[in-house]
Amino acid sequence: MSIPKIMGIETEYSISVRNATEQDPVSASNLVVNSYKERDFKEIIWDYEQENPLMDARGFQSDGDKETEEQKNSVINDILVNGGRYYVDHAHPEYCTPECTNARDIVIYEKAGELILDVSRMAAEEALPAGQEILIHKNNSDRKGHSYGCHENYLMDRQTPFENIVDGLMPFLVTRQIFTGSGKVGVENDGEPTEYQISQRADFFEAEVGLSTMVDRPIINTRDEPHADETLYRRLHVIVGDANMSEYAEYLKAGTTALILQLIEDDIVNTQFKLQEPVKALKDVSRDLSCKKKLKLNDGRELSAVEIQQEYLELAVKHFSILDISPVTKDILHKWEFVLAKLKEDSMQLDQQLDWVIKRHLIEAYRARHNLDWNHPKIAMLDIQYHDIRPSKGLYYRLLKNGKIERIVEQQEIIHAMSNPPTDTRAYFRGRCLRKFAKDIYSVNWNSMTFHIEKTTNGSSILLDRVPMNHPQRGTKAIVGELLDKCDTAAELVKAFNEASKSENS
Repeated sequence: MSIPKIMGIETEYSISVRNATEQDPVSASNLVVNSYKERDFKEIIWDYEQENPLMDARGFQSDGDKETEEQKNSVINDILVNGGRYYVDHAHPEYCTPECTNARDIVIYEKAGELILDVSRMAAEEALPAGQEILIHKNNSDRKGHSYGCHENYLMDRQTPFENIVDGLMPFLVTRQIFTGSGKVGVENDGEPTEYQISQRADFFEAEVGLSTMVDRPIINTRDEPHADETLYRRLHVIVGDANMSEYAEYLKAGTTALILQLIEDDIVNTQFKLQEPVKALKDVSRDLSCKKKLKLNDGRELSAVEIQQEYLELAVKHFSILDISPVTKDILHKWEFVLAKLKEDSMQLDQQLDWVIKRHLIEAYRARHNLDWNHPKIAMLDIQYHDIRPSKGLYYRLLKNGKIERIVEQQEIIHAMSNPPTDTRAYFRGRCLRKFAKDIYSVNWNSMTFHIEKTTNGSSILLDRVPMNHPQRGTKAIVGELLDKCDTAAELVKAFNEASKSENS
């Protein structure tokens, strides 16, 4: 039976410095991340001990070095009081949302990430020479053949065989880009020529299943780092999605994927939509702006991306109609149905909801006014400028300001989420502890916090006490809120947890 779909998103942003003598994205990323001044506890380190990106969900460990940057840990990591993480990944600033229980919260915390990046950008520019400015874009390609990711994570039942996940999820991921794609002018990675396509990422996927996220990118990633009790949980790492500016697209991306994973766990979806050539289909769907091109299934049927999505939707509606579902789930099903109906009629009707349609409408209007071809440099500039996170410059934000974009959440919710964690996952415990006991925290990771507690029985000494957080559904306000309110020191908190642990084990 399916388990609650705790979820999160990791987004890598592109970065450059205008008017710089030489581009150094690593130094620029370090400057931006370290310029975030929300609070002053930079000495807390990110604990990599329980991370192993080489463990494969198919039951083996890949060859290679387990790389960490522990020497630079306190420099490039910012552990946020909203329960998330903000750090430098290679040549990109990266923001990770806290764990969320639903797609609406995902939208709130993803948008909070954009604000955090923009606040950081403005602070970092104060350290630059006159005339230089930092440009940050929430997109997936530098137009020079390099792609960077927006990775989703979903909590799953460890008992679900991984091959079942592959069979049930592959066709969904290949076809969901018709409402999750961010749109892209032209092609990269020696792809088949086209003027405009639905997805920014499709050109960069070359395998069906695999462990890598950088080369030979697979549609289904097999990284097996649960960041939780590994006997109970699997963290499904989805790397095939675009980074979204649109709240509506983000909402559907996380919400529909979570529902499909529940259907897979409940054995409602298995092999009935299996595609003959998933990698080719991924690229074909991205280039089919009509959303009507037929894809070949293993059972001999030929269905379009919209038709495959409609069949997934029908299974979801039937399955969840007999269950007590949340208002968010009801809304996801409703919006999913609405979007598919519009895509079947004419995708351009969705020019206030979906990134790739909004951007296409914007570019087509500009081309018509100025009589420009698709290969004109100004068209490529519009493509990039849509993803600029500056509210005064980014084309998405200018459309939003002018009421041309349909919203899912309120701006005040996003601002609140910059410095407050969700209340219904373990992120609440992490965020509250960081705010209240920062000086006593030694290290943090997703599934534990380590405190340094001063003991004075026989002279002063410092001991490290690790508090495990192996269950993402725990650590909520309902469970630990009163305890956090009562404890005045980290020592009192750790003592209370140790006593509770002994009581559970006795």
